[in-house]
Amino acid sequence: MIRRVRLAGLLGAASCGLITPAFAQDAGSVTLEVMSEEERRGLSWSEGRAALAGDIRGSRGRLDASARAVTLRNSVRHGGADAVVDLSVGTGWDLGAVRIRTDATGHAFVGARGRMDYVEAGVSASYAYGPLYATVGVIGAPSQRAIGGSNVHVYANANAGIPGTPFTILTELGHSSGSVSDPVRAERLRPGGSYTNWRLGLEHRRDRLTIGVDYVGTDISRTANATADRFADRRNAGDRIIGRVQVSF
Repeated sequence: MIRRVRLAGLLGAASCGLITPAFAQDAGSVTLEVMSEEERRGLSWSEGRAALAGDIRGSRGRLDASARAVTLRNSVRHGGADAVVDLSVGTGWDLGAVRIRTDATGHAFVGARGRMDYVEAGVSASYAYGPLYATVGVIGAPSQRAIGGSNVHVYANANAGIPGTPFTILTELGHSSGSVSDPVRAERLRPGGSYTNWRLGLEHRRDRLTIGVDYVGTDISRTANATADRFADRRNAGDRIIGRVQVSF
């Protein structure tokens, strides 16, 4: 396992190295994060266990790219993967007061049993009004064997700084659906089929340090199906509290 985690780190570092030279001329940032679990769209990617993450971002003109590596600790959802490396490229532009963004992301799973990698792309629209910043968007993954079909995630989120304080409130609501070609693998991203997820969070931001706590949940049933639930990990898809600490450079 140690060897696999080291490999994830090497992949992440290599990806960062590829991105940095091309984009360093304009802007870039590095972030390190520790969290009580790695959660995405209401689902735990680390089986409800603590995770470490690091990412690097760079931009040049309208184009930006990022590489993020996260420990998954033999994740059942992802075939026993020790880590995931997310490679993204995107762009954005203003349409009046609305900010439009499109991006594509590839997810590579290190140490997984079988082929677990998949790709997806998204488009979003954001609007700022005073301390409020709101976004609506859709992320779609075309039909792929690794995820047992296609996946479409529609979401809306917002965050607002509390005037006179270093605190920010965050909210999110999303819904995932899609086609099914392999019912077992489809459980990776949609346990039990289509589902809705939500988030309510609070962040304290000061200089380069961010401390956050989130209440997240889904409407996924915890009733297990031994055959179909090989990748579902339903026990880590219910309501729970997640803590995180992030440092940016």
